[in-house]
Amino acid sequence: MDITEIMKTLRHRYPFLMVDRIVEYSENYVVGYKNVTINEPFFQGHFPRQGDLSEEPVMPGVLILESMGQVASILVAVRLGKLQGGMVAFLTGVDKARFRKPVRPGDQLVTRAELLKVRGFVGRAKVRGYVDNVIVAEGEFSFMVAPTLKKDMREEGEDE
Repeated sequence: MDITEIMKTLRHRYPFLMVDRIVEYSENYVVGYKNVTINEPFFQGHFPRQGDLSEEPVMPGVLILESMGQVASILVAVRLGKLQGGMVAFLTGVDKARFRKPVRPGDQLVTRAELLKVRGFVGRAKVRGYVDNVIVAEGEFSFMVAPTLKKDMREEGEDE
């Protein structure tokens, strides 16, 4: 899945679209990546140079989780037929999140998300992020599939 297909599936856009390509997917797992570059806007303020200290740019942990969550959203989309009918997956929880190593400019953050369970419109996925085949972050994400807010507002306006 290239960036054009990803943008048709996810509602995120720059600067918050954090998946560059999906390289493998099925109904039970997906593998995708984010190329991390020094041009990312968050590097301007996350551990910038201070006085005599050398620069140490690292990707913020919350954005690592966001990137991993967006790859997991592709898994949900594939499972539900690319979110037909105005439905979207919302992250409802992150459990067992661990950061093992920093993600730096020049790294390729590869995420593998595996579906643990789906029951109706809720589910869980195990997600691991890798750089050079070494785990840098992992966790379990829970999600809920629901109508988009825009769809809900349109339906309310139609009743009036």
